[in-house]
Amino acid sequence: MTQTVSVPLWLLILIVLFAAVTFASHFLFPSVRWFFRKRMERVVAQVNARLPRPIEPFKLAERHDMIQRLIYDPEVVAQVVEHARTNNMPEAVAFARARDYAREIVPAFSARVYFSLGLRIARWLSRTLYRVRVGGDAAAQFESLDPDATVIYVVNHRSNMDYILVTWLVSGSTTVSYAVGEWARVWPLSWLIRAMGAYFIRRRARGALYRRVLERYVQMATAGGVTQAFFPEGGLSLDGHQAKAKLGLFSYQVESYCPGMRNVVFVPVAINYDRILEDRFLIAADHSGIRKFRPPILRGLWAMASHLAQRMTLRFRGFGSATVAFGAPLSLAAAAPQGGAGMTQHIADILMARIRDVMPVTPVPLVARALLRIDAPTRAKLVAAVSADLARLQDTGAFLMRRGPTVIVDDALAILFERHIIRESGADLVVRGADTDVLRFYAASIEHHFGEGPAQPVEGVVPENEQQKLLVS
Repeated sequence: MTQTVSVPLWLLILIVLFAAVTFASHFLFPSVRWFFRKRMERVVAQVNARLPRPIEPFKLAERHDMIQRLIYDPEVVAQVVEHARTNNMPEAVAFARARDYAREIVPAFSARVYFSLGLRIARWLSRTLYRVRVGGDAAAQFESLDPDATVIYVVNHRSNMDYILVTWLVSGSTTVSYAVGEWARVWPLSWLIRAMGAYFIRRRARGALYRRVLERYVQMATAGGVTQAFFPEGGLSLDGHQAKAKLGLFSYQVESYCPGMRNVVFVPVAINYDRILEDRFLIAADHSGIRKFRPPILRGLWAMASHLAQRMTLRFRGFGSATVAFGAPLSLAAAAPQGGAGMTQHIADILMARIRDVMPVTPVPLVARALLRIDAPTRAKLVAAVSADLARLQDTGAFLMRRGPTVIVDDALAILFERHIIRESGADLVVRGADTDVLRFYAASIEHHFGEGPAQPVEGVVPENEQQKLLVS
């Protein structure tokens, strides 16, 4: 019993490693998980004490448990069986594929990451890049919502900054979970996005099994009261106009609704900017007809270096205004009292119209519209045109700036001068021919307020006597 046993060194190392792994898996890891779980529960309790809409238990569930619940959902299991039969494969293989889809979709929400890291980044980026304005009485609207209803923000998609702005602006009331596309499935960005509560979706995946897994997760989250936000256009606007709504997520949330279920309240959100960081890439993608685009790495690094240099030399003055306006909420229980079956298109049309109605009018889009329609523009002509447009907008639901026409023109021109889109030639303002599309891109965001269609492709600017040619009934 006490005699010495000789073993090779490699065997001794293996024995020690196995012992260490066994100790860690049975004693150390559970204790560490328990420690961090208790810390997270304390953080959640503190946060919920100040949030008007506390974090729902569904969102706080263990990710592994949520994945198991999703893949064993009866509708998912039925789809697994159908997938195996249709593709002539074992059910175990189809079930493993469903599990992979669930792991890809289900987030790993962390209250500590969300409030200590994510919101700080969102607040800092929003404030340091833009002059942020909120249109309408958003606080009063939010307080009037049914506290037991699931709130879903429906947002137009102008820039990737949309995620950051909305996250920050609603942080005083609740947490928000986003539907995020394939672009964010890159480590370490994917880890941060999962920790913020976002769920990934494959916009190009058309398989019935994947769609059913995604559908059931969205429906579970909605039934669980998770506040969500999504972009119904399915991608960034390439030409500045609002695109038609894609009905995928809408249908998951609307079609399954029946009287007596937890109510769903859709809140339309309209966002507009004086400068969109991706504007030239979007315009180029629109011209090429290829929606997929990646900014050149060297160009991106140069832009970052230039931006940092401006900050270090105190020359950075921001990118102008970023304005967010909240439209009138739509209660699904009121809009579909008999149930949501067959109501998806109707609900989507109402919400997209409400987004258009409250679309903010910021300086650059307003001045860009004037530049495209004035022959030989000058500051005086711009001030007169902007003043007339503001008067026309008074009776619309658009969110207007609390600035006079002269200040609006000066603010917009400062941004356009800095970007070398226009230059002064004596009293005249000259638009670079290559940048007419940039002006058209920004003007397109507010054209609907004037009952006008897209500006026609022209060289330079549009003379005043041709304005009527651009009007549509």
